[in-house]
Amino acid sequence: MIYDVAIIGGGPAGMMAAGKAAELGKEVILIEQNKKLGVKLLMTGKGRCNITHYEKDIKKLIEQYSQEGKFLYPAFNKLGVEKTMIFFHGRGLRTKVERGKRVFPKTDNALDVLRVLLKFLKDGHVVIKLRTKVEQLKKDKKAWAIKTDGPDINAKNIILCTGGKSHPRTGADGSGYKLAKRLGHTIIEPRPALCPLILKEEWIKDLEGASLKNVEISIFQNNKKKKSFFGEAIFTDDGMSGPIILDMSKYIGELMKQGPVRLKIDFKPALEYNILDKRIQRDFQQFHNNDFKNSLDKLLPQKMIPTMIELSNINPDKKANSITKEERNKLVHLLKELEVNVKGLAGFEEAIITSGGIALNEIDPKTMRSKVVPNLYFAGEIINIDGPTGGYNLQACWSTGNLSGEVEK
Repeated sequence: MIYDVAIIGGGPAGMMAAGKAAELGKEVILIEQNKKLGVKLLMTGKGRCNITHYEKDIKKLIEQYSQEGKFLYPAFNKLGVEKTMIFFHGRGLRTKVERGKRVFPKTDNALDVLRVLLKFLKDGHVVIKLRTKVEQLKKDKKAWAIKTDGPDINAKNIILCTGGKSHPRTGADGSGYKLAKRLGHTIIEPRPALCPLILKEEWIKDLEGASLKNVEISIFQNNKKKKSFFGEAIFTDDGMSGPIILDMSKYIGELMKQGPVRLKIDFKPALEYNILDKRIQRDFQQFHNNDFKNSLDKLLPQKMIPTMIELSNINPDKKANSITKEERNKLVHLLKELEVNVKGLAGFEEAIITSGGIALNEIDPKTMRSKVVPNLYFAGEIINIDGPTGGYNLQACWSTGNLSGEVEK
């Protein structure tokens, strides 16, 4: 048979597109190379699935996707944050809004989000073809011939939702870029985004697992401050990760093309230098008979204390009440501007999403239809658009998937 629509890629955008097309009465087939749908979806939000970002103001939402964000206006007008919430609530998924307007299922289980989408597909009688690798797309006047590693599949329209290259173990191999390029589309170079940083300092490994809250991290290049980020971070065995690190990684990757990048970490951004100094003096007075190494519990996570003592060059066995003004000044500067040097980004293996993809000027934002090839559509991470952490990227998947699913027969 010839299907009305074939969706290639069974991730968030692909499932939304397939369900929408079927809801509108089309004969739909969803093709996925993995043995099950939504493999990457189950990993999002550390298995909790950050469904969306609860921002009702569409202009503020769009601003988070950088210059490319304007492309999303038509998709967000069709299915924005509130309608996305209605979609999931109407299908029995209860949600909660956490700090930073991040929306999660109340169960904290990504599987419950996947179940909603699978039911959406079932209700629309979508044919699901798993363990099927698409190798080539050919089009004649009547339909597309989708060449796979099994039997060919024929469809009047194709929606390409194969995602990017991040987390390749989930099947994200960039194959969709190759298919689109062969059809004449321009591919903006895919780059890892929202990924951990690798740092040069050897002592970083001693801080593995140390979690930081309410810190400010500033990016420097050629001794000039470029940007600052405020929030949470965590040290890894070879660098740093966490929300603000992931959000700054794309920007750092671009800067590193021009030269070395270093970071300055402010552990106490709410306190000016002199106020922090007074705070330390009070702590030292309280612990005046303690050794220096046992007087920092109120200032730093326990895991960080040995490293900070070593970097300060202050004798750890020195009594707190014997610390000199000069030594105290060293400690204040460490707390306000600990410097680390960026070695690189962790890469696609650990990146949450991919930056780059199908050039936006070759896609009609009102339909997600290709301007290059008739009866071809795109949705999700495969297109050249990405946002920060916090549900923005899944929202883009839901919205573009929904819009592409309105494909004409």
